[in-house]
Amino acid sequence: MTATEVRIGAHVLSTARPPFVIAEMSGNHNGDLGRALEIVDAIAETGAQAVKLQTYRPDTITIDVDTPDFRIGDSHSLWGGENLYKLYERAHTPWEWHEPLFERARARGLEIFSSPFDPTAVDLLESLDAPAYKIASSEIVDLPLIELCAKTGKPLIISTGMASIAEIDAAVRTAREAGNDKLVVLGCTASYPASPAESNLRGLPVLAGVTGTLVGLSDHTPGIGAPLAAVALGAVAIEKHVTLARNDGGVDSEFSLEPAELAALVTESHRAWEALGSAVVGPRESEKEGLRFRRSLYVVEDVRAGDTVTRENVRSIRPAGGLAPAEIVNVLGRTFSCDVPKGTALTWGLI
Repeated sequence: MTATEVRIGAHVLSTARPPFVIAEMSGNHNGDLGRALEIVDAIAETGAQAVKLQTYRPDTITIDVDTPDFRIGDSHSLWGGENLYKLYERAHTPWEWHEPLFERARARGLEIFSSPFDPTAVDLLESLDAPAYKIASSEIVDLPLIELCAKTGKPLIISTGMASIAEIDAAVRTAREAGNDKLVVLGCTASYPASPAESNLRGLPVLAGVTGTLVGLSDHTPGIGAPLAAVALGAVAIEKHVTLARNDGGVDSEFSLEPAELAALVTESHRAWEALGSAVVGPRESEKEGLRFRRSLYVVEDVRAGDTVTRENVRSIRPAGGLAPAEIVNVLGRTFSCDVPKGTALTWGLI
């Protein structure tokens, strides 16, 4: 059985509700708290429900060593050849920023939570009463971290980029064994940026089936097409990176949405969810007036009793009300039983 809903703050995540849109700030603050606060304000104006941070220090996620093991491969399109420690030093959100960011987000009506990368990050986020935890794709194999987050009793949103079914199962089992079944598992392609061709969104129902959780999408593709498609496949949450302007640069700017694009995602994902409707085929309530203007057989010339029904005096026209158009072959050659004025719907009683 798949879970039917998970509550994060004031919001309920469920297939029966519009998607929960999470705006990921990541390192797009460019090392400036003022810009980080501007991003929060911009997110609030778009109608997104949540802003997400990443909580780590360079020393809590790696060590300051510059050997090939600690460098990103030269072929990487964004960060090729970069030293991990220096990249994380540039991209991290300083811990002293967390409180003002939490305060600003809450003042603007946003839920705010983060991806912790070690136990000290969890301690910080607990001190700020974060309403949920996000497990980043690379951390899905850190089962002790998942267990620690799960034991807080807060909902867990788990990204699955790079993960096998066995690794996803282990993460979900770890959370449940810690007493936490408030889980949302996100399909994810951990490429930055990611190609839509590698999104494999048809895997979302499979993910829901094998985990028994709600599912969503953590998306790094350009634009909003992939998230909208994900809604049709059952996504209850959508996560996208956000920046004030891609031209400003920043570690994640290339695959981030600008505020106007995020606003479009909020609007269009709601429409996509609304358009799913029910698994039925047939006339809709709003189509009732349209049904009146289907074609039917009408008398289109004044005729007298005894006149023959011909293609000149009986035609298939709009509106409805007369015999079905297919009956024309059964009425031609018959005679009218009474005088009939032009504009009368043809019925069997008239011939």
